Amino acid sequence: MNIATIPMQISSSAFNYCYFRSSCSCFLSSSTFRKTLKSPTSNWRMTNFACLSSSYADSNSDQVATSFSVGAPKPKPKPWLVVGLGNPGRKYNGTRHNVGFEMVDTIAEAEGISMNSVSFKAMFGKGYIGKVPVILSKPQTFMNVSGESVGPMVSYYKIPLNQVLVIYDDLDLPFARLRLLPKGGHGGHNGMRSIIDHFKGNRDFPRLRIGIGRPPGKMDPASFVLRPFNKQEREELDLTLQGGLEAIRILLLEGFNKSATFVNSAKRLEQLS
Repeated sequence: MNIATIPMQISSSAFNYCYFRSSCSCFLSSSTFRKTLKSPTSNWRMTNFACLSSSYADSNSDQVATSFSVGAPKPKPKPWLVVGLGNPGRKYNGTRHNVGFEMVDTIAEAEGISMNSVSFKAMFGKGYIGKVPVILSKPQTFMNVSGESVGPMVSYYKIPLNQVLVIYDDLDLPFARLRLLPKGGHGGHNGMRSIIDHFKGNRDFPRLRIGIGRPPGKMDPASFVLRPFNKQEREELDLTLQGGLEAIRILLLEGFNKSATFVNSAKRLEQLS
């Protein structure tokens, strides 16, 4: 019968530890350990009794104590805040100005995140993308005062600005095009203007812009952004939202550069089709 060498500590400590012939490690109190050894039916055997010397116990007591101690808990990572901009109310559902809301809804559905919390003038939900904690938010202020929701939420959760992603519509991008930027100005978008104001002028936060195209003819842009999509546009936009979902997953899990490469890749739509 093969018997493994058993390092064992006998001291005044409450517990002694040893490795036996069994496949697992056992922890016995001093009294239980002695009774086990004296039992006529016990088949527990030991070797290498030199390890019982006091010098061994003293020199290894610290090691024994720390080998099984639980380390200090690691600080919890800060969540990402992913904000989609839009206007609240049914009459704005499906309009160009609300593509930010649609992007957040797409993420929530794909990742199983319930958007059933209401606070900070927003509807929001908490969950994970992969192992990364995330808060999805749709401000319920009107677009032009979005900062009244985003600013307090960032302050409350102490989220660093480089982990605040804002998603919004862009008149200057061709329809259904995506553009991911690490920072920048508001570009004339009043929702972004409000957020930057509540960040005290700080513009160093990423944003995902979704192109809605330019208004036809001499149509007022303010009227154009409140128009719904036609059937063909809707089909194209739905594909773009799937591309945005993948871009956001890459951003949170692999970093900005890889996500930007994906967004700008000509093969993006082929990968998703």
